[in-house]
Amino acid sequence: MTEDKRKSRRLLVGIDVGSTTTKFAVVDEDTRWILYSNYKRHNADQVQSVICGLRGLAEEFPGQPMRFSMTGSGAKTIAEALHLPFVQEVVANSLVLREQYPQVRTAIELGGQDAKIIFFRWEKESNSLSVSDMRMNGTCAGGTGAFIDEAALDILVQRTGIFGCGNH
Repeated sequence: MTEDKRKSRRLLVGIDVGSTTTKFAVVDEDTRWILYSNYKRHNADQVQSVICGLRGLAEEFPGQPMRFSMTGSGAKTIAEALHLPFVQEVVANSLVLREQYPQVRTAIELGGQDAKIIFFRWEKESNSLSVSDMRMNGTCAGGTGAFIDEAALDILVQRTGIFGCGNH
């Protein structure tokens, strides 16, 4: 791809700021190919993780036009401060699943602090997939990504004697 063509394409950037990690994905608007992704623990410094991620994008794609959107449990206030669109994470998941997997009927996602389930149904009238129900667990994080992550780390430490380095 020529430098001019690469610079003229617009990139879609999704930023997911969760309870334990920050994820970046860069997608070519025309081809929908994932060009870049980054997944890092933020160690409870969500704002700094977004700043570092944005700096990385500027280095990786200098001067390229980008359209941003944010999601995740820790993204709303950051999105507002940056004047970026925010999409609630269950809604974001349902939009992508409907587009990429039209045969989907149920999706379960384990986040760092909650678990979500989305039920889909095929609408004959509109000939399209729709969301029939969405559910999230309450305030208990048991059974979610953070709980599973900590349990796995505890098992690893017990079995190997290796202690964490502060990045968990």
